[in-house]
Amino acid sequence: MAAAALLRRLPASRAPATAFMAARPISDSTASLTIETSVPFTAHLVDPPSRDVTTSPAELMTFFRDMSVMRRMEIAADSLYKAKLIRGFCHLYDGQEAVAVGMEAAITRNDSIITAYRDHCIYLARGGDLVSAFAELMGREAGCSRGKGGSMHFYKKDANFYGGHGIVGAQVPLGCGLAFAQKYKKEDTATFALYGDGAANQGQLFEALNISALWKLPAILVCENNHYGMGTAEWRAAKSPAYYKRGDYVPGLKVDGMDVLAVKQACKFAKDHAVANGPIVLEMDTYRYHGHSMSDPGSTYRTRDEISGVRQERDPIERVRKLIYAYDLATAAELKDMEKEIRKDVDAAIAKAKESSMPDTSELFTNVYKKGFGVESFGPDRKEMRATLP
Repeated sequence: MAAAALLRRLPASRAPATAFMAARPISDSTASLTIETSVPFTAHLVDPPSRDVTTSPAELMTFFRDMSVMRRMEIAADSLYKAKLIRGFCHLYDGQEAVAVGMEAAITRNDSIITAYRDHCIYLARGGDLVSAFAELMGREAGCSRGKGGSMHFYKKDANFYGGHGIVGAQVPLGCGLAFAQKYKKEDTATFALYGDGAANQGQLFEALNISALWKLPAILVCENNHYGMGTAEWRAAKSPAYYKRGDYVPGLKVDGMDVLAVKQACKFAKDHAVANGPIVLEMDTYRYHGHSMSDPGSTYRTRDEISGVRQERDPIERVRKLIYAYDLATAAELKDMEKEIRKDVDAAIAKAKESSMPDTSELFTNVYKKGFGVESFGPDRKEMRATLP
């Protein structure tokens, strides 16, 4: 069957882009499938959820496509950075796609997400498009942050995605603040605050978690443990690398972050718990294929054999590919055709993003101060700014 025959538009509340599904083997694409997670959940101060995850043929195909789009986008970003079309910092997410996709499958756009600087794929999962993603990476006006945020500062306010933050760990107390607002307004929603293992020892994280527990805020702290904070292995930086237990008095759950179905199950469980009882910590056991950032080759503090071993044994996309084959949802040729179409879509998005102009210099000091508070900033000598001060 041609790849075009697999196309279907999913509801806007679910997939970030046109998604593929197979209608051939199973007449009802929404038919219920029950699949066991790759490994058991490990719990702290709470009973773990079931390993049996309910899904459907359409959802599995959507998972495959969405993660493949993310993977291709990050590989393209690598090339654009090396071509100096992306400047500054750039932190890639390839290898960790199951966290972004599985989390989105478990929640709604009314729930909030805030993350660190490895944010491109979270933006896509929240409904962002490739053109605005690449435009932002290249500092163009059509970018999701008008070309002024770059790789580390993607936002999508209409989908409750609050960034993209460059200060290590600083997004966690902000996320707990979002959770405070959700409880104050009695919304029955939750906030997922993502951070890496390198940020897990930050004092502000524990302070925010403490007050979230006192006030029973619907805050979910998600440690994306890719096992290396910059160039430092977790065991060299943390006396206790069991991050799901680090909340001590707060329940926690360790999850295979390379299994999109396990992530989906854990995030649904965590949201239900947080809304009813207060904060919970999720540790996503995942892995990044690139270095910490584009300035890091990623192979000086770990072996190439280690990286290739994870790719062969735990890759999140290949795991879903095997499920698709096992349930006869699509053939190898059909998935290859889909991947070719994805490459074309990414290339077209890059070309479109390149057409966008750079921000005008008049934009240099906009969005710095809130208008109407008597402070404006522009010009090299700031005379105009001083003139407006009380």
